[in-house]
Amino acid sequence: MLINPRGETLKKKNLIIGITVVFPSIVAIAIFVYGFISWTLRVSFSNWNSFSSLLRGIYKFVGFRNYERLFQDYRFQTDLWNTLFFTIFFLLGTIALGILMATLVDKGLKGSRIFQNLFLFPMAISFVVTGTVWSWIFAPGTLPNNPQGINLLFTKLGLEKLMWGWYTSTDSLGHFNVALIPVIIAATWQLAGYTMAMYLAGLRGIPDDIIEAAKVDGANEWKIFWKIKMPLLTPITLSALIILGHISLKIFDLVFAMTGSGPNFVTDVPAIYMFELTFRSNRYAMGSAIAIIMLLFVAVVIIPYLVTSLRGGKR
Repeated sequence: MLINPRGETLKKKNLIIGITVVFPSIVAIAIFVYGFISWTLRVSFSNWNSFSSLLRGIYKFVGFRNYERLFQDYRFQTDLWNTLFFTIFFLLGTIALGILMATLVDKGLKGSRIFQNLFLFPMAISFVVTGTVWSWIFAPGTLPNNPQGINLLFTKLGLEKLMWGWYTSTDSLGHFNVALIPVIIAATWQLAGYTMAMYLAGLRGIPDDIIEAAKVDGANEWKIFWKIKMPLLTPITLSALIILGHISLKIFDLVFAMTGSGPNFVTDVPAIYMFELTFRSNRYAMGSAIAIIMLLFVAVVIIPYLVTSLRGGKR
């Protein structure tokens, strides 16, 4: 067997160039991602809850004490319930609206391209802008004499009975704070277009032969959609759930700009609590514990998906 020295040299040269190009990124990720995660985990097991102790490097291992305090904390318990309900209704609303818009655009009706761009437009706006604008829309004003936002519209239409406090309301249905409804609406409006784009790509990737064969067999539009299109769109649905789920679990900027914690923490989420503990109260250990809990929540969603994807790619 003949060996080409020139080819081997070129291969080694390309390998060295590749490693040289990638190495700075590997170092940066190792330090600024995994290094900081490790440091945050270490701090979460410490008693670093003051700026002075942080500067002096005083470290005392306290085990899971910070985590125990968090799960006994009324505010953090409220945050967990808020995150749960926000995630459920946000996912349901975004997926349903995304499928509906994608189906309408896929019909190819007149002006559908214009509406496709309109549906995608919210993606170009930051969560901060979205939160600010929707906070103006849902600003309740002083009821009943000085309504604002959508309550003012109800007044003009003679629908005063529909006025309520929106994101300032402290009413609840069990553990569900109704003040979350405006936040869910704003988040759904922001990302429904993104979901539409995913489903639209999936719908246009379905072969026409399959649809035509179903029509020949007598299937109507409804059966074609549920029995043929939706099963073929299962990977799209799974990807959308993963992406949107991890966004909802670590949501911060939209809620912070729109409502903040709200009265009695009705719109509070773990990220806001972490921000206030870490950067306003200098309770670094408690803030780090919340950060690690949020990381675990996201990992529970992301890791099974990655494992499944890797296994599917090896087949």
